[in-house]
Amino acid sequence: MKIRKLIKHIIIFFLLTVLTQIGGVVYLFSVYFSRKILRQFYLKRTLIFVVLYLFMSFLIVPRIAKYVGRERISEATNLKAANFLTVLLNRNYVTKKMNVYLSNVSNRLNQRNDRITILYLDACFPFIKGFPLLPHLSHNDGNKVDFSLVYQNENGEIVEKNKSISGYGVFENPTEEEFNQTEVCKKKGYFQYDYPKYLTIWRINSGLKFSEKGTKSLLLAFLETPGLEKLFIEPHLKNRMKLTSEKIRFHGCGAVRHDDHIHIQIKNN
Repeated sequence: MKIRKLIKHIIIFFLLTVLTQIGGVVYLFSVYFSRKILRQFYLKRTLIFVVLYLFMSFLIVPRIAKYVGRERISEATNLKAANFLTVLLNRNYVTKKMNVYLSNVSNRLNQRNDRITILYLDACFPFIKGFPLLPHLSHNDGNKVDFSLVYQNENGEIVEKNKSISGYGVFENPTEEEFNQTEVCKKKGYFQYDYPKYLTIWRINSGLKFSEKGTKSLLLAFLETPGLEKLFIEPHLKNRMKLTSEKIRFHGCGAVRHDDHIHIQIKNN
């Protein structure tokens, strides 16, 4: 029984660490405090974990992270988290330089009287350069952030919504006339290339349509703001929107397809 409990604790610790970075450590504290609190009540350990986790995530971690060069994305009226999970799981941390860059992009859109809201997805964790933010390959230094594509409703109006809860996994597929990078990569044996289809959590807002105009406007704001190093989006969308910037790169078959989100990264120096 002791071995079984130990294995359970290890698995929970690992999963919470992978998802939130700090969750595993908080879980160990919750186990300790639940044993110290003699009074028994329903879901005692779970409640202790939730209270500790929220306290650490929203009050302690942001203050400590600043000392190691990370800070939460500074939101604005047109710069918001696509979903609360990103914030809750501490996947919304960036360097100060990235925060300045994002603020400049936000201001650029405001100056153009653009009604687009920048919806960010996964960024980085608050601590330890090189600590992986799974399932991403490179979100480990505070200089990378993913963003939602821009969508419109049936009336052609741009909306602040996604087509999945996570923001990932619902693709804007190439037409029959467009180049199909996914097909090419999968034929080469890169089976993982479209695996984000399993990460939607849940599909929502099925009536929304990809806004070519809105997404292009957002991409141009990224490209025109000084500091951007590279931007990843699927080749067929780059061609569809007639974008030619050399900063728009193909991410390689070893990554995953980028016609459900946009990835940007800024220069380290």
